[in-house]
Amino acid sequence: MPPLRRRTGRSPRAPLTLALPAVIAVAFLLLPLAGILTRTRWGELAAHLTAPATVEALRLSLLVSFWALGLSLLLGVPLAWLLARVPFRGKAFVRSLVLLPMVLPPTVGGVALLLAFGRRGLLGPYLEDWFGITLPFHTAGAVLAAAFVAMPFLVISLEGALGGLRPGYEETAASLGASPLRVFLTVTMPMAAPGLVAGAALTWARALGEFGATITFAGNLPGTTQTLPLQVYLLLQEEPAAATSVSLLLLAIAMLVLVALRGRWTGTPAVRDRTGRPAAAAAEPAPADTPEATLASPADPGGRWPLRADLTGFTQLTLEAEPGTTIAVVGPNGAGKTTLLRALLGLTDRAHARLVLGGADVTELPPHRRGVAWVPQDGALFPHLTALANTAYGLRARGTPRTAARRDAQHWLDRLGVGNLAHRRPAQLSGGQAQRVALARALAARPRALLLDEPLAALDQTTRARVRHTLRRHLDGFGGVCLIVTHDPVEAVALADRVLVLDGGRALQDAPPAEVTRHPRSPWVARMLGRNAWPGATTVRGLRLSGGGTLVVSDPLPPGTDALAIIAPEAVSVHAERPSGSPRNVWPGTVREITASGSRLRVLITSDDAPDLVAEITPQAAAELGLAEGATVWTSVKATETTLVPR
Repeated sequence: MPPLRRRTGRSPRAPLTLALPAVIAVAFLLLPLAGILTRTRWGELAAHLTAPATVEALRLSLLVSFWALGLSLLLGVPLAWLLARVPFRGKAFVRSLVLLPMVLPPTVGGVALLLAFGRRGLLGPYLEDWFGITLPFHTAGAVLAAAFVAMPFLVISLEGALGGLRPGYEETAASLGASPLRVFLTVTMPMAAPGLVAGAALTWARALGEFGATITFAGNLPGTTQTLPLQVYLLLQEEPAAATSVSLLLLAIAMLVLVALRGRWTGTPAVRDRTGRPAAAAAEPAPADTPEATLASPADPGGRWPLRADLTGFTQLTLEAEPGTTIAVVGPNGAGKTTLLRALLGLTDRAHARLVLGGADVTELPPHRRGVAWVPQDGALFPHLTALANTAYGLRARGTPRTAARRDAQHWLDRLGVGNLAHRRPAQLSGGQAQRVALARALAARPRALLLDEPLAALDQTTRARVRHTLRRHLDGFGGVCLIVTHDPVEAVALADRVLVLDGGRALQDAPPAEVTRHPRSPWVARMLGRNAWPGATTVRGLRLSGGGTLVVSDPLPPGTDALAIIAPEAVSVHAERPSGSPRNVWPGTVREITASGSRLRVLITSDDAPDLVAEITPQAAAELGLAEGATVWTSVKATETTLVPR
């Protein structure tokens, strides 16, 4: 007999003061159901359920509940989207109105419907005089009553699903040229489908079981408004056994709905992979006789699209670039890099961009008419579409036939090295693969301007080099302007013709990569490039440091200039004892960190007399000095090895 395994953990025990009321609550909910089960005359069940009056009531209940579901979908889906996506005054009041039928006594709801749509109600006389529509004591009235009490289930469930859906998916779809309606049908609703299905099921079940509002507003007319719940009420007075059998039927239907949902009424959109179906809505080509249609059409691969943007708000700058220019946007977190991209897309209120592309002012156009494609940091691949359908999305949105769009999409996937993954969904892709598909999707859309927010961040070094080469090759022939937000100096140098340095929403530097590398005007950029950067004010001898002390340089700037001292790590000498000789700048310090950088070591040294300093030395030199974290050392920098850059 194999030895018993000892459990390493125990399930937490509920306190008796909580467990006992919980058990009583379960019994309280279970006993009424048990009462129906025990009192049902099982031998007469079939006869009771097949009685003509019961069959007719069931038919009418199904008719009313499905029509009520349709009405709830027609009105509730837009209302849920409005509550989840659009900020407006009075939203709390509207949401309270949605919830009101759930807490209102059904009979009171019926009275309210009667006073609104009855023959003497607020709207009823006009419906009857103008359209000949009479709702009270009519099947249409039963539908209206059922929809009134059931629609809140749909709105609440779908609003929760839409609220849990990141707007980045919809914004990316818009940047690929999809109209708001197309985005709603092909991106928003498929991703929110679990919440929609759950809400629809609950709405239908609630409409099927509606009683109070129906009998008050529509009456209890056999064949017209006498639904199954009303039939139960009637049978309870005449045939209690038959009423119990019909109640069991309604109970079984309700339980089946809840079991089918399996607790998924959470309002959270689920990401589908193998079982999800790709959206297949028809393309919506823009009208050919409008200026917007010209911008919405795929860009001519041989076209030339210069860019000019004047930004105001949080990000304030003027950006001009000739066709084929690639600009790397760098800066610390919060500098305004992503705000710049979103302003060019027209997706933010933090900054406003007056944008001119190819001589056409697109400032007043919505995002899907601008011809500006965007790749966000996480790629924002649509989880319900395959890699191929994702890549073809922008082409389909702009009216390209399905076959041609898929052919072009496969071409771009092949170029990015993920062509063999065309039929996988995003959940089946690694982070690097997903990012390459997102790049392919943006490039396939043939935009007039391309905005990439850290497009290679999720790739490993080998893949990053290959994709960087592919991207560079495409950008060389791209007739528009490309902006790339990056924290990688290699990307900035390898991909960009210019480097735009932002800080606090302002442009600190806009120059070719070589100039930024030699003379960075931002401490953050200097550190990104691996340089030491010390801010201060110039003196006749050099730079007065912000923390005190003076850095001596061989080529000082005019006194009083706000400047940045740039010191290469390899120009910093590390000594076990105070050095003698030519160095003009010498400080004691403590080794805080040692990291490998290729075949060399980078040593972070802190000092009370100078800012933190990074030195780069060989492993052999580190061994000879006996360097270790916490060791006391001396550092020196020659005056000729320091460059001052005005800020």
